Amino acid sequence: MSDMRWTIIPLEKRHLHSAVELHLKAFPSFFLSFLGPSFLREFYSSFLNDSVGVGLVAQEAVDGRVVGVVVGSSNSNGYFKRLLRRRWWAFCWASFSAILRRPAILPRLFRALCYRGDTPCGPSRALLSSIAVDPIAQYSGVGKALVSTWVETMRSKKSVRGCYLTTDADGNDAVNRFYGSCGWILESSFVTKDGRKMNRYTLDFGCQHVEKKF
Repeated sequence: MSDMRWTIIPLEKRHLHSAVELHLKAFPSFFLSFLGPSFLREFYSSFLNDSVGVGLVAQEAVDGRVVGVVVGSSNSNGYFKRLLRRRWWAFCWASFSAILRRPAILPRLFRALCYRGDTPCGPSRALLSSIAVDPIAQYSGVGKALVSTWVETMRSKKSVRGCYLTTDADGNDAVNRFYGSCGWILESSFVTKDGRKMNRYTLDFGCQHVEKKF
């Protein structure tokens, strides 16, 4: 998908540095950001190195600057398990400095590494793991375009019948409104072991999308 201002293309290795910087800028106080750039690079790289990983970036038409990134997998079952089997040592090394700064994060880090997306019941759905938009590009439509293009990519896969994601329920009104405006349905809410209340959204193919900028 393209716009006069930006173009959406597949995530490539050359985009990883920009994707990490964008994540840190968009989510400065989130757990993955606390784990640091090296951990984030491993996280985004994983969607390049697995057959079910799908990543996209939005580049500005003028200078090619990355202003948005979205990643996910067409089948979350076994995805993170395969990732850890291949790169467990890299994730451990990448998170070493964060553990030294705050040893108490170890249990949460372990849960994050073993995270499977809290898969909902029903048909086989793709997991949207993360989307980050440069704060200066928000409300331009780039976030919606990234999600829409990612969904259409998943729609083309024969085994996928829909998509799902989880996001914070509290203090996250703009993001929750955004997914609702894109046609995602609030399927359920739950509380994690860390005490975070989460919303889980699904988008089964055939649902209509509501046009609204983010």
